[in-house]
Amino acid sequence: MTTLAKPGTGRMPRQIPYIIANEGCERFSFYGMRNILTPFLITTLLMFLPEDMRTGEAKHVFHTFVIGVYFFPLLGGWLADRYFGKYNTVFWLSLVYCLGHACLAMFEDNVNGFYFGLFLIALGSGGIKPLVASFVGDQFDHTNKDKAKVVFDAFYWIINFGSFFASLLMPLLLRDYGPAWAFGVPGILMFIATMVFWSGKKKYVHVPPAPANPHSFMRVAKSALLARQPGQGRPGLNLALLGAAGALASLAMAAQWGFVIAACTALVLLMAFGGMGTSMQLDRARGLHPDDAVDGVRAVLRILIVFALVTPFWSLFDQKASTWIVQANTMTTQVNLLGWTFDVIPAQMQALNPLLVMLLIPINNIALFPLMRKMGVEPTPLRRMTAGIALSAAAWIVVGNLQVALDAGDAVSIAWQIAPYALLTLGEVLVSATGLEFAYSQAPASMKGVIMALWYLAVTVGNLWVLIVNASVKNESVIAYIEGSGVGVMAFQMYFFAAFALLSAAAFGWYATRYRMVDHYRTSVAG
Repeated sequence: MTTLAKPGTGRMPRQIPYIIANEGCERFSFYGMRNILTPFLITTLLMFLPEDMRTGEAKHVFHTFVIGVYFFPLLGGWLADRYFGKYNTVFWLSLVYCLGHACLAMFEDNVNGFYFGLFLIALGSGGIKPLVASFVGDQFDHTNKDKAKVVFDAFYWIINFGSFFASLLMPLLLRDYGPAWAFGVPGILMFIATMVFWSGKKKYVHVPPAPANPHSFMRVAKSALLARQPGQGRPGLNLALLGAAGALASLAMAAQWGFVIAACTALVLLMAFGGMGTSMQLDRARGLHPDDAVDGVRAVLRILIVFALVTPFWSLFDQKASTWIVQANTMTTQVNLLGWTFDVIPAQMQALNPLLVMLLIPINNIALFPLMRKMGVEPTPLRRMTAGIALSAAAWIVVGNLQVALDAGDAVSIAWQIAPYALLTLGEVLVSATGLEFAYSQAPASMKGVIMALWYLAVTVGNLWVLIVNASVKNESVIAYIEGSGVGVMAFQMYFFAAFALLSAAAFGWYATRYRMVDHYRTSVAG
């Protein structure tokens, strides 16, 4: 006779250190190149452009790259869930990732070659992004799921450990040894990460790809949209078709908007209107599909609302590597700390983010969250994420104030950026680290890779908002309105993004009170 093993009786999986070490090296490689990308574009690769166009083009290239990084998780999740499994997909895409780094190092003065390298990194990094985190979750079952939160926090901590040293060292390497070394060293770290991951192959729990499922998410959604009921129309289908028409109209605007904005907007319209239409008619799929499959689709649609409300946070967070660096370039960079005077390279300010993450995660778990529980307030995942979005808005109010002072001609020390970095980082810990755990725990078993990919797709949409806002300030009527506001264009955008996040936090907090948490960890049996 077999019985379910008791929860909390399992040990910590011994294979976890291989995945954690792999993640630390991989994140060093990614943030090493990402954090020097904007200054490299402005000062080296885009020198053929007029000076007043370089900053705008660099920001456009940076956020387009980030969009790619967080779009390709859709492909990686699909390949892993349906065909190759998580391990094989991660390993082979990691080799693509290494090749991308090699292109950056070799084509430092060749725009097409360099952009091809960025594409390969976006494909490799994005493709493995949802899988490594969910692969961590696969190593746990019902008996030791209580230890998963500790590991997810450690997972996020090691990400920031690698990011911290990359943010400190790569700007120095770029300045003193040039782009070939600055982009080559991260490539070496990525190759090491791949070999570490490969060395633990025989120790991992390998969850096989899901077989073709006649009751998959897409098939249930299709049945719901197409099903007819006597005497009733199909309003959900009409809404989905309206979204499809909007997507085609968006693609038709590619010449005016640019392909990336048009394609991403089309994807958002398809998902938003298709999801709402499916929700309206979902019960029509009952009888055609089992109730648990229909209920699973409803659960995924509810999760996607959470993900959608997080997108404004990412539009703020990712600009620390573009807009905030541009601001830092106009500040005084000599800093006096405890009697030591030194110059800070603007890109090095990003090291504050991972450093603060490594401090805040243990502080939250050891002090803040226990204190909140003693006060009768449970820091649930959705409450933490609501607070995190609001804190990101506060950070952008601060940088907006700094920008107003700079626009007035005041000399502002780069040290003043510490305050917004602290606020944004606390917001990140509450949103991003929590979101990894939330996404895995809420995903049905057959959809874990894809649902994690959709969590990362929220970052793509967040960066889409940045591209749209940056494109809009080139419009003469928008510029005239901003000039009439009494603040500069950059400061106006900063306040706009702060307001955007505050509205999102309010909507997220309202929805959080109506969301019902579920538990989709694997079960384990004891015999």
